[in-house]
Amino acid sequence: MSSLLELENSPNIFIPEEWSEAAESIVFDSPTSPPPVVLICGAKNCGKSTFSRHLLNVFLQRYKKVVYLDSDVGQPEFTPPGFLSLTVVDKLTPDLSTPCLKTPERCFFFGDVSSKRDPTAYLSYASRLYDYYRKEYHSINKTQELAKIELPLIINTPGWVKGVGYEILVDMLKYIAPSYVVKINISAESKNLPAGEFWLEEEEDFGSTNLIEIRSARQDAFNRSILVQKDASLMRDLRIMAYFRQCFPKDCSITTIKELAHALASHPPYQVPISSIKIRHLHCQVPSDQIFYSLNATIVGLAESSKTSENLSWCVGLGIVRGIDTSKGLLYVITPIPHGTLEKVDLLLQGFIQIPSCLLQVKGCISPYMSANILPTS
Repeated sequence: MSSLLELENSPNIFIPEEWSEAAESIVFDSPTSPPPVVLICGAKNCGKSTFSRHLLNVFLQRYKKVVYLDSDVGQPEFTPPGFLSLTVVDKLTPDLSTPCLKTPERCFFFGDVSSKRDPTAYLSYASRLYDYYRKEYHSINKTQELAKIELPLIINTPGWVKGVGYEILVDMLKYIAPSYVVKINISAESKNLPAGEFWLEEEEDFGSTNLIEIRSARQDAFNRSILVQKDASLMRDLRIMAYFRQCFPKDCSITTIKELAHALASHPPYQVPISSIKIRHLHCQVPSDQIFYSLNATIVGLAESSKTSENLSWCVGLGIVRGIDTSKGLLYVITPIPHGTLEKVDLLLQGFIQIPSCLLQVKGCISPYMSANILPTS
């Protein structure tokens, strides 16, 4: 397989008038203080990400920066899969069809592509990110430092809107109480969210939230379908590969998966003393004598230990455990994270985000991740 790491830019997407009117009313009809908080929801493949990018661009006509809370761990906007993140954006999104990598201001590594393994932890991460936004960018106290500014917030949500996924969305809506809820409906009525203010009980007050319902944009100006069903697994692999491509300079000639696999195989890893880090397995239990075996050839979240009782640890990015030498007490980790940031990392989070198999099975390249360099722990 030798396809380009990044998907080619597609032609500009046609934005329906209904979408444009919704975005412009949110941006220009709302007060700047406090700035609007917009949550976008709907079934899979309804266009949430596309509308979010369009709304982001419209917001940037009025604000210099916009905050983006991404809770879609399967198809995130600015990070590899497995993250909930809060990103401050100051540039227009040139291509509404393709996500792009950015460094979040704050993020949590959930370690899976769906919230179903641990809805409680997932909601804790989403709530903590929103709390951070409220503290830093919303309803700024005039006595606070002048450098702080009020910024609008866009919240993108997953397309899992049935069963537990629906309950998670309702809990998020009740906690955040956004200024606007944009609900995107598709033609298959049975897959849509319930009509109206579905997250409120009958006796609950709708409050200051404005509900906007729009239809999924299925065609462009030439009546061609624009919401193409994508291979989610392939998209995730491409995102992971694009992330680790950042280990190398932009002008470095790496354009294919094979070239990336060779480059990673020869890339000098960071040497991390085992004594300096803790290891936490997400969503599973691993026997103590199997911990190092389970870590080898895996992707891990690189985090700072939490000093709070909630045990919520901010993450700075991802690493590949290249190998482990217990006789020297060293872990070998490949990551694009700068050394200065890595010095704060004292916690490795292992979840279910895996190295793309195409990086392990390239002809002529002996995979460094599968080598027998784990020594017995006894």
